[in-house]
Amino acid sequence: MRRTSSLLPWLLAALGTLVVPWHMQQDGVTLSGVFALGREDAEAASALWQAAAHGRFWFWPVVAALALALPAALPQGRSARQARVLAVAGGLGLLAIVLQGLAIGVQGWSWPWLADTFGELNDRQFGIGLGGTLAMLGFLFLLTDGLARRGLFKGDRFVSGAVGLLAGSIIVFTAWPVLTMLSQMFTPRESLSWSGALLDRVMDRKIWGLACTTANVNCGVFWNTLMLATASATAATALGLSFALIATRTGFKAKKALRLLTVLPIITPPFVIGLGLILIFGRSGVVNQLADSIFGVQLGRWIYGFGGVWLAQVFSFTPTAFLVLIGVVEGISPSMEEASTTLRASRMRTFRAVTLPLMLPGLANAWLVVFVESLADFGNPIVLGGSFGVLSTEIFFAVVGAQQDFGRAAALAGVMLMVALVAFILQRKVVGRRSYVSMTGKGDVGLHVALPDGVRRAAFAVALPWAFLTIVVYLMALAGAFVKVWGRDWTPTLEHFRRAFALEWTVDGALIFAGGAWHSLWTTISLAAIAAPITAALGLLAAWVLARQTFRGRTTLEFALMLTFAVPGTVIGVAYILTYNIPPLEITGTAVILVACFVFRNLPVGVRSGVAAMSQLDKSLDEAAVTLRASTFRTLRTVVLPLLKPAIVTALVYAFVRAMTTVSAVIFLVSAEYEMATVFIINRVINGDYGLAIAYCAVLIVLMMAAIGLIQLLVGRRRLGRRSAAGATPAGAHT
Repeated sequence: MRRTSSLLPWLLAALGTLVVPWHMQQDGVTLSGVFALGREDAEAASALWQAAAHGRFWFWPVVAALALALPAALPQGRSARQARVLAVAGGLGLLAIVLQGLAIGVQGWSWPWLADTFGELNDRQFGIGLGGTLAMLGFLFLLTDGLARRGLFKGDRFVSGAVGLLAGSIIVFTAWPVLTMLSQMFTPRESLSWSGALLDRVMDRKIWGLACTTANVNCGVFWNTLMLATASATAATALGLSFALIATRTGFKAKKALRLLTVLPIITPPFVIGLGLILIFGRSGVVNQLADSIFGVQLGRWIYGFGGVWLAQVFSFTPTAFLVLIGVVEGISPSMEEASTTLRASRMRTFRAVTLPLMLPGLANAWLVVFVESLADFGNPIVLGGSFGVLSTEIFFAVVGAQQDFGRAAALAGVMLMVALVAFILQRKVVGRRSYVSMTGKGDVGLHVALPDGVRRAAFAVALPWAFLTIVVYLMALAGAFVKVWGRDWTPTLEHFRRAFALEWTVDGALIFAGGAWHSLWTTISLAAIAAPITAALGLLAAWVLARQTFRGRTTLEFALMLTFAVPGTVIGVAYILTYNIPPLEITGTAVILVACFVFRNLPVGVRSGVAAMSQLDKSLDEAAVTLRASTFRTLRTVVLPLLKPAIVTALVYAFVRAMTTVSAVIFLVSAEYEMATVFIINRVINGDYGLAIAYCAVLIVLMMAAIGLIQLLVGRRRLGRRSAAGATPAGAHT
């Protein structure tokens, strides 16, 4: 590493502390505003100017930490004393920013005991803005540089900085809001103390009840959620594997169409699948009417309950499992399978003993992601659950119902986090510490062994009927966009599209987006385009750190990265409002809170797909690059990332489409200025305007398909230097 590297984070901290306005600005940060230094308005000034000119003494410790770090940041050597000073200065700077941000708000002291101790404060401050953010990042990297110089993380500053960035991000945007929400569990209730209220909430019979074992009633929501998540994760992983095997190991001619169908549910607003299932299997659905007219059988309302929610979740989450598994199946080394067949193993034994074990990390990661997604799913249970309650819907009703019991919602969220933690531990036990490497630095020109006939037939038997059912569901659901009145007047029309996306021209020839949906559409596309690359970059960086580095707290970091996935979107929305509606981070109602929600809500899929793909890469690839004097960052950029293109596509696609289609996580966070497409659609559904809502969904689906194609084109395909099976006899064909 160059000796000047520690000067860069110091300059970043200096820019945020000495130049840029510290607090968030109403109209954003302008160049003229920066150089004005806020001489008249303290809120528009830098931290140094606020301390010197406006008497805000609480900024002097930040300035002092910056001055303390300067001598150690200069390229004068690498002594142990410099490393210690750098770490101490970085830590003190972060501590000073956090303490002053929490202690002083818009009404002065944030807590009464501070006023009692130091007297009334005749001043105030608003939330941290660009200057404070730059300063925090600068001090964070000064701290990580100092720790690396002292020998932690094997002295690698890039690794130390990456871990620090991930840990800081998780603390600010995951742990802090989740803990703020969970703290509501300890709120006293009626005549109960905080401990009694906590016990009463956690031990509620509605959570743990087992009356279903002796009577025809539903179990507690914990058992319902656990049963549903296990069934959905198992079915979705099996389906995802079937689709992945067909797409990569067979000569099926409609592979592209099949792959499109596998990702179609992921690019659809959640209630569309529920609506399609109701139109097919509901009391007035096609299947029920046919069964009644042909066989005289009344199928009833079975779709409303466990069966319907399970079916909808499998539809919704199979694409996630497929996206995680496709790269894993493609990455298995053909030479290992060829070696097995050379030793006269049959294709079935090769599949059982070689192929399937090498897919174990991918299967375990896919199962875990779907399991946690099922735990946190809100859209499907609220539409199809009926009297079948799960944790996510109970949390929603606790928050938005007449009771508005945040303590009960927090207790339910705590139970859900415990379930996710147990699933995470079990997944690690299954994968274990065995090696699953199948891509090394050596050339691999083998051919994949043909799938055993039984496996191939089973994959087609599972995947093709499901693909057909997917087509039927979408045809039924989207038909409403092209008829006048859903269920009553089936006259073909395009009026719904015109109302949503009308274009008009003024007398001057200027184009006007006159449709009611344009504003929400542009806002959604813009925010999703910002959030997707940030999500993919952070997710793959986290995957690389978790799979390639060993340090204290790695397991804790890995679980923390899954936290927002384990919490329902409604809880995340409420937690973000409770946390970010007041200083020190006052971002409610802005685009920042929506982007942050998208990034950290969708981060786990990028992490898990990256970990699954990284487990197949031999560490000798990294070591060879380092031996040739490549830096850690250059090794990551030129060696590792090109081999992770399937994981990159997964992270980008998932992050973009989830940002475009999420409902529960943002329904509390949108504002008049930043209205999201899904919230616009939900409002139309509530008003009974199904035609316009489904027309909007159809447009979103087309846009998402175009975005997926563009992402795959930009990222490209991974080149593994293997022979094509065209014109060659597959190894093992003699068996």
